[in-house]
Amino acid sequence: MIVKNEQDVIARCLESVKDIADEIIIVDTGSSDKTVEIASHYTQNIYHFDWIDDFSAARNFSFSKATKEYILWLDADDVIEPKYQKEFITLKQTLPHTIDIVMLPYHVAFDENNQAIHSYYRERLLKRESNFKWLGAVHEAITPNGNVVFKKAAISHKKIHPSDPDRNIRIFEKLLSEGQNLEPRQQFYYARELYYHKKFHEAAEELKAFLSRTDGWAEDKSDACRRLADCYYGLSNDGKALEALLLGLKYGVPRPELCCDIGKWFFDRGCFAEAAYWYRQALKNRKSTGTDGFMQEELRGYVPCIQLCVCYDRMGQWERAERFNEMAERMKPGTPACAQNREYFQRRKEESGTKTG
Repeated sequence: MIVKNEQDVIARCLESVKDIADEIIIVDTGSSDKTVEIASHYTQNIYHFDWIDDFSAARNFSFSKATKEYILWLDADDVIEPKYQKEFITLKQTLPHTIDIVMLPYHVAFDENNQAIHSYYRERLLKRESNFKWLGAVHEAITPNGNVVFKKAAISHKKIHPSDPDRNIRIFEKLLSEGQNLEPRQQFYYARELYYHKKFHEAAEELKAFLSRTDGWAEDKSDACRRLADCYYGLSNDGKALEALLLGLKYGVPRPELCCDIGKWFFDRGCFAEAAYWYRQALKNRKSTGTDGFMQEELRGYVPCIQLCVCYDRMGQWERAERFNEMAERMKPGTPACAQNREYFQRRKEESGTKTG
């Protein structure tokens, strides 16, 4: 782990991993609170690293201190939930020594019932002797290669305090001012930072430059098309937004998230048959392949179902509308929208029966 001023969360993280890891290595990058003191209750392997605006440099330093066969990395505000701790133990006991990288789900957003609604796979367990290196000053990553497997033991990202919203864009702009060229993934995330700062025109140009490259991960390019559409919405150019979304079809079978975005474009314009087509595609393609990039669980089940309910209602196909409302209820039980829709369909039946009588 690399940490800085994490006194509010580090004990929670280390408690969740203490019975899993054979050694715990903490690299502090300049804490002024009780982070190091708290960490010392769990490990004596605590090192200091001068922060140089480079997450990869700090992570590579932390990896250099590892001595076991496999390395598990975490952030201080990560936690391994009890139900997944058992899976980690099983994985530890059964993982073949021939595996180089284990990709695991990273849950980063949750609903009111603590169910993950946004997740993606990360390179989480890495064979030490393979000597993997982190790349990227911000949103650092290790490119998966060698013998890679996908497993289900998940890490949950449970942030308590918001991070500095300007930190990442400051680092990117520093790199650019020093004349550095951004590698594909860094360019993609720089464009996202520009979008978050409502610099829609600059973000769109950066995303288009990223999409024009012949390198870069396909899942990032698919997501870049969605972000490009968001930029055009921000610039009040809905036509260009649709063009950007359709460009995402270039990068393989369309992910449910992309299908829902295209469906919403048609839905917002009252084109319910066209919207229904794309929402059905979202359901058809909902199963994760492990290489989907960012996954928004509600866009893989509940949202397309509830939207199909509305689409078919607007088209006068009430039986189909009601079926999809029930599907939405099964995927996300107890939602007010589904309950209201049930009441609506019941009133329709009663009114229809009265008129018939």
